[in-house]
Amino acid sequence: MNTQVTLAGVTFKNPVMTASGTFGSGMEYSEFVDLNRLGAVVTKGVANVPWPGNPTPRVAEVYGGMLNAIGLQNPGIDVFLERDIPFLKQYDTKVIVNVCGKTVEDYLEVVERLGDEPSVAMLEINVSCPNVKEGAIAFGQKADALFHITKEIKKHAKQPVIMKLSPNVTDITEMAKAAEAAGSDALSLINTLTGMKIDIHRRKFAIANKTGGMSGPAIKPIAVRMVYQAAHAVKIPIIGMGGIATAEDAVEFLLAGASAVSIGAMNFVNPYTTVEVIEGIEAYMKQYNIENVTDLIGAVNE
Repeated sequence: MNTQVTLAGVTFKNPVMTASGTFGSGMEYSEFVDLNRLGAVVTKGVANVPWPGNPTPRVAEVYGGMLNAIGLQNPGIDVFLERDIPFLKQYDTKVIVNVCGKTVEDYLEVVERLGDEPSVAMLEINVSCPNVKEGAIAFGQKADALFHITKEIKKHAKQPVIMKLSPNVTDITEMAKAAEAAGSDALSLINTLTGMKIDIHRRKFAIANKTGGMSGPAIKPIAVRMVYQAAHAVKIPIIGMGGIATAEDAVEFLLAGASAVSIGAMNFVNPYTTVEVIEGIEAYMKQYNIENVTDLIGAVNE
């Protein structure tokens, strides 16, 4: 069986990755998971300067998943290059760095700093960040803003670029097409859905930010639908994510048109989820006599 997949010229040993923000930069999970077994480690968002994140409480459990409003807390690019890249270099896995920012210039600074790092295989651009110059509307919520930032990043990036799309839009295909038209090499979707929880006994919001990003198994049907729609709207490869808990979930995304998958919230529930999904995909391929995992991509019977 061949589990290799290739995205934008980068070959991964299998299609299973970690979803940004749920796996640190690999170090935090390395005592549970053999990072060598993963298709890729996708890092937590990295900004040009340290971000303190949002006030606490920042996480709340909800039916079928969780809400988070961490606010992309991270130590910044300097610490990332000094601490996390040397750690990840020890492992035989691809490294995808998630990049965040508040202005286009913020993103470009990180993209340029990462350009000289041969161990970084791809860049995943988090366009769910609030654009401070546009009234805090996320870069990924307007097609023209998404087109602009993608085009600018592509001018400066030395690695292939993945635009991570927000599901908090009217038409995901419009956003997918805008990213592709601006030169994006791949897409990842979905990011979290905006949600809210209220503590009825204290009559207070469960999260200080009032709203948070919903992730976990409850969002999977929405994510599968959006991946299917995007895969039919663009020709570039897609990394599917959103509520994947089992190998069956991952295969569903592949059949819908994803070329690879990322495991997110379930890393908090069961830190072995990634490896279990890898082994489960192999078992599925064996069960149905599938030689190449790529034969599953978009193979749902219409």
